[in-house]
Amino acid sequence: MPRYDEQTLRRFIMAIKFEELNKDGSVKRQFKGVKWIALAAAVAVLAAASFTIVPAGSTGVVLTLGKVSQNSMSEGFHLKIPFIQDVEDMSNKIQVYETPSSAVSKDLQTISSTIAVNYRLVSDKSADMYKDVGIEYQTILIPPAVQECMKSVTSKYTAEELITKRQTVGDEVKDALGERLNSYGIYIEKFNIVDFDFSSEYNNAIEAKQVAEQNLLKTQTEQEQAIVIAEADAKQKVIAANAEAEAILAEAQAQADANKLIEDSLSEKVIAYEQIQKWNGVMPKVTGSDSNGLLIDVNIDDPSSASSQSTDTANNGAE
Repeated sequence: MPRYDEQTLRRFIMAIKFEELNKDGSVKRQFKGVKWIALAAAVAVLAAASFTIVPAGSTGVVLTLGKVSQNSMSEGFHLKIPFIQDVEDMSNKIQVYETPSSAVSKDLQTISSTIAVNYRLVSDKSADMYKDVGIEYQTILIPPAVQECMKSVTSKYTAEELITKRQTVGDEVKDALGERLNSYGIYIEKFNIVDFDFSSEYNNAIEAKQVAEQNLLKTQTEQEQAIVIAEADAKQKVIAANAEAEAILAEAQAQADANKLIEDSLSEKVIAYEQIQKWNGVMPKVTGSDSNGLLIDVNIDDPSSASSQSTDTANNGAE
């Protein structure tokens, strides 16, 4: 084992003590740095907990030690009591709820439909909604209300009326939803029936009815066309008959006018001339009676006949 003199040992002991002193000072300095860092972190956390920012289109519901305050915060920057107050954001923007629905019509037809509801939470009712229902009010209130109102209104109409009065049905469901949800502060902006779907049996019946209506319409159209054609033919015949009658009348009038002209142009001399032109050279027979009342037939062209008749007349007188 090596041997050290006293001076060497003293130097060694002093070096150890100095090293210990350096270590103690370093620990103190390190602890002091950690303390400042912790203080800065505490200040940052305290500052962050002293304010909140409410998003646009939302209302900040203030909770003081878990109790809902009626003094809600509007959108923007707000101060709050750190670790005492919390702020829950409730959206007041228009939200859309779309869901399938099944109901029964007045004539007991099963109706499947897809419906869409546009709604929003009124800002003034945000605190009450959070207190009475909670932040998940969309899933708690909206679905059952929509389904119940849809079934209630659908049962008032037949399947055919649900198609022909679709807008009326939608408006009625919207009004029913408003009456049910307005008390919670939920305002229904719009209600849409996206589509209706019926059973295959009803669809077949509708198709058959449409075919029958089309056939009836076709028959009526053909009948109307036949009537139009018949009326046109009748009018043409009337026009033709009127034209023919007018032609005959015109012809008769022309003939009458011609006869009148001929009659007016005839004179006694012309008539005598016409008679001479028509004479065949045979003298006319003259019938008369004598003083005794006997009929005498004289043929001017036959002298023997005249003398014979005279002789017979004389003999008859002698007797």
